[in-house]
Amino acid sequence: MVLLMSHIYKVSLLMVFAICCLTLMVGCSTESKEAADVPAGSWTKGETTTKNAPETGEFKVAFETTAGNFTMLVHRDWAPHGAERFFQLIKNKYYDGAPFYRVVPGFMVQFGMNPDPRGTRYWDRPFPDDIVKQKNLIGLVSYAKPNLPNRRSTQLFINYADNSAMLDKQGFSPFAEVIEGMNNVIAINSEYGEKPSQQLMAALGNKYVFAEFPNIDYIIKATLVEDESSKGPTVPSGD
Repeated sequence: MVLLMSHIYKVSLLMVFAICCLTLMVGCSTESKEAADVPAGSWTKGETTTKNAPETGEFKVAFETTAGNFTMLVHRDWAPHGAERFFQLIKNKYYDGAPFYRVVPGFMVQFGMNPDPRGTRYWDRPFPDDIVKQKNLIGLVSYAKPNLPNRRSTQLFINYADNSAMLDKQGFSPFAEVIEGMNNVIAINSEYGEKPSQQLMAALGNKYVFAEFPNIDYIIKATLVEDESSKGPTVPSGD
């Protein structure tokens, strides 16, 4: 028994050492200029609830990315909860610097983890599901989610094809559509496929992403288009 416990203890130490080495290897990688330029803490000022969210109306969001620019039109009446959370995230610059970490040609491109792991943790607050009113057609935008109710938070995907037969019945409810620049969305670099680890991204942010996947495309900034069709509710500052 003593020998067995000693063996288990040694194995445990080796496992801890291996994990620490992996963390150090990733953490000590040179941080890119793009990662360093992301403003820290801008995501902490907003409201994270969906109370009093309007159920109708539209607003536009312009995305500047390393693959080219595109614009989304958000329809609150399609999915009010999803549209409101997206509005909050855009107002708080959550997606600025966020990488396109899952790119599957012919299926979809996924993003929505903050370059600063503190931002990912802060906004990882599930909100209620929406009824599926629109089909997951090419260019339409939905939240990624586990196969559990009311667990959406920040991660999004843009459909590269008509995925309605598979995704609609699983409860993925589109809340927006790409109305300009879909060619740039399709051009997002797919060389890394689904290799980036969401667990390491959540722990280390863009330090991990740019060190391991130097050619990855990412969002430079996402901003609300300020015109009559894009006005939304005022987000409390929380100060």
